[in-house]
Amino acid sequence: MLVHPWDAARDAAEWRAWLAPRDFGQLAANGVDGTPPVVVPTHFLLDGDEVLLHLARPNPIWAALEANPLAVLTVHDDYAYIPGHWRPTGVPTSYYASVQLSCRAEVVDDREGKAEILRRQLAHHQPEGGYGLMAADEGPYHKRLSALRGLRLTVLDVRAKFKYDDHNPAEERERIAGRLAERGLPGDAGARAQQLRRLKEQPADT
Repeated sequence: MLVHPWDAARDAAEWRAWLAPRDFGQLAANGVDGTPPVVVPTHFLLDGDEVLLHLARPNPIWAALEANPLAVLTVHDDYAYIPGHWRPTGVPTSYYASVQLSCRAEVVDDREGKAEILRRQLAHHQPEGGYGLMAADEGPYHKRLSALRGLRLTVLDVRAKFKYDDHNPAEERERIAGRLAERGLPGDAGARAQQLRRLKEQPADT
């Protein structure tokens, strides 16, 4: 992912705040023996510099990770198409935010390790409860643990991008924010909110 200086996250706090409510993305790993990359849509839990998730045992990503444990988890949102006639240059563009986490994967196959991942994921994704006991050898789910494998991803590097024309004059960006509000397509409200947030937070000397 190309990240121009004006599109980059200003600090880790910015991308973490954006990513905090977003827990669904795509996990990508290199294909085996020259095959295309394996890409898996999945929910996940980011806890500090560790990502936890689980997938079904037949998932093709396991072979890819066993061949090469390096993977990328990517999340994108708040995107909108910006037509050329909205911009002084006449060149259309895309607005979006994206965070890519480069990780080293550890496959978890022991029952207690998988139960721990599930406990933490369920506490995050289903905080209201209702799922009962999650344990390696008792409770409603323990017999199903053999059907899945867990993943611990250690974050090695982060690439974060907020592409909202930050290199252009404030009045131009405010005008486009107004056009997004008028158009109201899916994604426009999120893109507008990010553009206005970045505009408000931009240092005065940039």
